[in-house]
Amino acid sequence: MNQIDPVPPAAAPRLFAEGVTIGYDNRIISKDLSVAIPDRSFTVIVGANACGKSTLLRALSRLIKPAAGRVVLDGAAISSYPAKEVARRLGLLPQTSIAPEGITVADLIARGRYPHQKLLQQWSHADEAAVIAAMEATKVTELSHRLVDELSGGQRQRVWVAMVLAQETPLLLLDEPTTFLDITHQIELLELLDGLNRRNGQTIVAVLHDLNHACRYASHIIAMRDGQVIAEGPPREIVTAELVERVFGLPCIIIDDPIAHTPLVIPRGSIPKT
Repeated sequence: MNQIDPVPPAAAPRLFAEGVTIGYDNRIISKDLSVAIPDRSFTVIVGANACGKSTLLRALSRLIKPAAGRVVLDGAAISSYPAKEVARRLGLLPQTSIAPEGITVADLIARGRYPHQKLLQQWSHADEAAVIAAMEATKVTELSHRLVDELSGGQRQRVWVAMVLAQETPLLLLDEPTTFLDITHQIELLELLDGLNRRNGQTIVAVLHDLNHACRYASHIIAMRDGQVIAEGPPREIVTAELVERVFGLPCIIIDDPIAHTPLVIPRGSIPKT
């Protein structure tokens, strides 16, 4: 993967929402919402179902247009960029993706290179290298000649992640990227994203359902409830039993993760049988 050019420390965040009202049709999910994504962070958005996590991610990626306010990317309203320019700066893995019928894994991943191709130069050595690196990183190289339609849900999810990685953007937005993955592949994917963030300086923004995964891998957590940000910051600073109960309605205790030394959420549940 290409090394990402550093952003000057004094610069405004590359991606932020300012006073946005977002939703679908006439249904408002979030009103007057402002949130900034720290540069070079691994930011995870958490919250109960239907709290507005995916809606916020869609607004940040320009999939939906705010009814009020604006989303800013690299100093300009994201709506002001041509679609191809946005795709060179920001990669998106939506919650649901549909592959064209009869397409192979390699061809689908290669579509991630479209933003970098020029009219008179449709494929380059850089494109080839990016696709190979993305397949290796997601462990789908052996699937390259298979039809996407023939793959399991977990295999397809890794292929979609590979396509986004092949895009080689400084920002990556992923909506529930661990969906359909077994526990081994969940950890492998989160380790991969963590490595991209630490080694390459890529800014990662992900919606995750597993709060313990968020605590272990995120450098910055945004906790949402009813379309608003309830708390945000490093996991060690904001994740408390009180916050978890407020956001999820889950009585719990917080202990120290013996491996990562990050907050580990233990649900109280019912008293176990003896």
